[in-house]
Amino acid sequence: MSAPLAAYADGELVEYVEARNEMNPPPSLPLKRFDRFEIAPLGMDAPYAGQRGNELARERLQANLDLRVPPILKAWNESAASAEAPRTLKIEPVVRHIRYISGGKRLLGGVLAGGSAILVTVKMTDAASGEVIAEPEFYQHANAWGAAYSFGGTDKAMNIRISEMVAAYLTDNRDQAVGGRTGKNEKNRKDERGKS
Repeated sequence: MSAPLAAYADGELVEYVEARNEMNPPPSLPLKRFDRFEIAPLGMDAPYAGQRGNELARERLQANLDLRVPPILKAWNESAASAEAPRTLKIEPVVRHIRYISGGKRLLGGVLAGGSAILVTVKMTDAASGEVIAEPEFYQHANAWGAAYSFGGTDKAMNIRISEMVAAYLTDNRDQAVGGRTGKNEKNRKDERGKS
């Protein structure tokens, strides 16, 4: 079962959320080619914005991104050579699709409340030219049974995993443009590693 690709692009409300591919393509050039790095606050548009559970998830994801990404960018900004016209990379994370089961719904509905899932894109743009350098997507989900058993712990852990993936994509693509994982089919990959 999968949503039509148009649903991902248009921001339509979808029940089933998943990344399109297992791997993100590399940026068009290594990130070290930039002198300055700026990150925008995490965005979230309609139809998801304004819904209590989704806003709570966005706030938690923003807090997790704030723990992991700004320290990396601060170090890069401080280590950059002072260029006459510094080249700046704008980083814009946006929640594209989300289905988040809040703690109250999880407590009342348990496994019947269903699973949670989130898809975030991170647009990286050359601030001067407007050229999009990369737009990776990151996906995580929480299984309904695991979320019920953990009293919503796995719902909250999605935000931690997404922020770690964003930070990893940035650092992995600093010196060499190599791409990175999206989070799709990670359970299958873990299961296969466990069998070998």
